[in-house]
Amino acid sequence: MREALNMIEDPELLMGIVDLGLVYDIEIDAPKIHVTYSLTSMGCPVGPWIAEQVEETLRGLEGIEEVEAELTFSPPWTPEKMSEDAKFALGF
Repeated sequence: MREALNMIEDPELLMGIVDLGLVYDIEIDAPKIHVTYSLTSMGCPVGPWIAEQVEETLRGLEGIEEVEAELTFSPPWTPEKMSEDAKFALGF
């Protein structure tokens, strides 16, 4: 699931949302899946697009019929949540 979600790139940072640390939790209760995710800021203009991409990407996986993408800002996203590769690529 994380691999599929990481194919969704933040269009501003050009990195996968998993590497950016935006995916907080994935709960699978096949055929349902619940993803808790965040954004880099509350005013992120691509927020609705990311939610659509999460739902569309996971619905395309075998055995998944229902996807719930839940946006949270608790805890708030920080650069420390990024993978080491993302930190390096973005100069952190």
